[in-house]
Amino acid sequence: MKTVPTKVFVALAAFTISFSAFCQEKTTQAFWVHEDRVKPSMITDYEKVSKELNEACKTHNIQTLSWITSQTDDFRYLFVSPIDSLSDISKASKGFGALREKMGSDAFDKLFDDMDKCYDSHGDYVIVMDKSLSYMPNGITQTPEGMDYRRFYYLHTTPAGMAPLKEAIMKVKEMYEAKGSTSYYRIYRSGFGNMGSFYMVAVAAKDGTAYETQSAENDKLLGPEAMEVFGGVMQHITKMEEFSGRMRADLAYSPNN
Repeated sequence: MKTVPTKVFVALAAFTISFSAFCQEKTTQAFWVHEDRVKPSMITDYEKVSKELNEACKTHNIQTLSWITSQTDDFRYLFVSPIDSLSDISKASKGFGALREKMGSDAFDKLFDDMDKCYDSHGDYVIVMDKSLSYMPNGITQTPEGMDYRRFYYLHTTPAGMAPLKEAIMKVKEMYEAKGSTSYYRIYRSGFGNMGSFYMVAVAAKDGTAYETQSAENDKLLGPEAMEVFGGVMQHITKMEEFSGRMRADLAYSPNN
């Protein structure tokens, strides 16, 4: 067994402290994300296997697993589960062990072998929702009813840029509050397992057309002075990425209590 460098222990210790601080604050919620980057030619097969996995979890009522699912237009599938600490990931993983035992090793292994054929890469990481930066006056939810369409904006920055970027994002929220905007959003930040530093903005709408209409109306409401506020955000980002997607309730799982 290779010796783990001291720097790794220091990094993990620092993360554990900061992660615990995040979770102790009521203004944040951490999420474990499993991401599959599916081959376009294998979408049908992948979704078939994913639904089989869901049905197996439901049939055997696996209590330690739970997730919501979103699909982006670049064929990424994100399985998102709330966690309070990194140990929750280990506890959740035991749920797959319980599923394997209940459905039988041959059937379980075939299920995941079939899934592995559908993508070239997949992985796990943590993101943290910052409720203090998010703008949802009527209460924060990841799944507002009747609004399955999603637009995601990734605001990349440097580690040193995270603090001033947070301040700039807060000024955007203050502007939305002052104007009484009805265009709501949630803010997440990069966490353990992410290469690079970023904030991510998630906006929900009924569909793509409704999103564009909502965006245009919001621009009109905010007025020309909004350019200065948004410009403050742009000063601190190194790259911005925009993705469209939708929530997939048919690929989500929640145990029966």
